[in-house]
Amino acid sequence: MEVWNHVLGYWKESKRRPKKVLFLKYENIMQEPVKHAKQLAHFIGCPYSEAEENQGVVEQIVELCSFQKLKNLDGNKSGIFAVSGHHISHSYFFRKGEAGDWKNHLTQEMAEKLDTIIEEKFKGSGLKI
Repeated sequence: MEVWNHVLGYWKESKRRPKKVLFLKYENIMQEPVKHAKQLAHFIGCPYSEAEENQGVVEQIVELCSFQKLKNLDGNKSGIFAVSGHHISHSYFFRKGEAGDWKNHLTQEMAEKLDTIIEEKFKGSGLKI
């Protein structure tokens, strides 16, 4: 299955069954992590209490789960992932954790091709990436 069909399937299910499927976009989470942490907690039936919110628990959880924090854990800086005889450093899985970092990894031509594919695949669905 193409990744685009997979994403679109989840998008459609989130519209059809919003109480069962939560569709989050990376860029939105990065822009407002506290808002989305609250949304996720509510979705799974474990909303934060008013006291937890007032004590900054949500912000603390967001900080503990931040890319910077995860990137700097010893296991993620020094571990090795082995698959099919290839060894990949765990640190490779953590780049900047910023929206727009693709510019450091894709050429403009590659980005335009990707945009064209995404527009074609998601056309008429209401999903905007």
